[in-house]
Amino acid sequence: MSSFAAVHNVMDYGAIADGRTKDTVAVQAAIDAATKDGGGFVLIPAGKTVVVGTIYLKDYVTLHVENGATLLGSPDIGDYAEDTHKNMYKNEPHMDRCLIFARGAKSFAITGKGVIDGNGHPKNFTNKTGRPMLIRFMECRDITVRNITIQNPAAWASAWLYCDEIVVEGIRIHSRVNHNGDGLDFDGCTNVRVSNSSFDTSDDSICLQASRKDRPCKKIVITNCTFESKWAGMRIGLLSIGDFENVTVSNCTFTNIQDSGLKIQMNEGGSMRNMVFSNLSMKNVPRPIFMTLCQQRACDDAPEEMYPMGEIRDVSFNNIVADNRELDKNSAFFLTGMPDGMIKNVSISQVHFAVSGGGTKADAEREIKEYTLETLEGWWPEFYRVGTLPAYGLYARHMDGLSIDNFHVETSSTDERPPFGFDNVAITSLTNVFANGKPIKN
Repeated sequence: MSSFAAVHNVMDYGAIADGRTKDTVAVQAAIDAATKDGGGFVLIPAGKTVVVGTIYLKDYVTLHVENGATLLGSPDIGDYAEDTHKNMYKNEPHMDRCLIFARGAKSFAITGKGVIDGNGHPKNFTNKTGRPMLIRFMECRDITVRNITIQNPAAWASAWLYCDEIVVEGIRIHSRVNHNGDGLDFDGCTNVRVSNSSFDTSDDSICLQASRKDRPCKKIVITNCTFESKWAGMRIGLLSIGDFENVTVSNCTFTNIQDSGLKIQMNEGGSMRNMVFSNLSMKNVPRPIFMTLCQQRACDDAPEEMYPMGEIRDVSFNNIVADNRELDKNSAFFLTGMPDGMIKNVSISQVHFAVSGGGTKADAEREIKEYTLETLEGWWPEFYRVGTLPAYGLYARHMDGLSIDNFHVETSSTDERPPFGFDNVAITSLTNVFANGKPIKN
């Protein structure tokens, strides 16, 4: 902390900090005093556990949780306010409330080596009672979250809606005590930098979303992070009314991801372009890349009529090492557009991919479903809706311009499927491609 900044210790505002007494009023009073003074630190002191319901961050305030301190969410849903906006996904109003909220605030931060614990155990929160998110920031700018540990949210760890100028650095998110435990969800945000952080989540670790047409998700940098997740390491899209542009992800590791490493899904009419993913290491990640372009309503504010087909184009994947030898045969790169919605100009290069094998001749002859509205049945374009692919390394369909260079795939056991499968794909380049050490010709 700066020695010149005003420090507002919550103990001086009446906090008991015994891990049982609810100190919401004291913490909010400290925040209000700091912003009234033109800014300062609101201190959660070391060795203390401060229990709160919903608190509101404000301009120029740094919430500083010292090393050894815990800011603990109340176990009672009645302590969570109802004026903290809402979850933007359809059919999930049980996640509308949150613990830490800010709307329209500027130049604020959460720092410290301490812990923010959502206390989100199922004994406290269920879909019936409501499951509050831990953090929600809406239409804010100039936000920093640094070095903090965020754990045990009842739902998402954080939702960032329509915010600008965000720095997240050196944090740890552990979100496993309840389901839908997303890590960082950036919806319609710009100028976002996430670095040097670790994620262990029960749902997508980082999400990029765009629930409003006038709020694109763009100028995003994610680097030097580690991911472990019950679902996806990174999901981009799904909420995709708005556009996505200028996103880079680099120098990250993905381990024990149960669904996909990079899950890229456009279905609400938006456009995605100018995306780069590089220097990624993956182990036990069934689909290192899972990319879909289709049509589906995901947003809570979705109109009755279906969205037009959106767009994915100009995407680069390079320098990926993925080891899936411990998994089953449903492990492959999977990229699929639609007959009337071609994914355009995608390059994949410098890939080393190890899989278990085990595919049969019957698998090789399978005709997999398109992601039509009938196939989706009102929900998301998940892998299980099509099932085992007719290729063990990479399967692509409905693409206009796919370049693959220096792609090595190897199997631990015999697989009767081909290493690559293409359906309605215009291949611009297929060079230096190998299966079990043997070159594959275009």
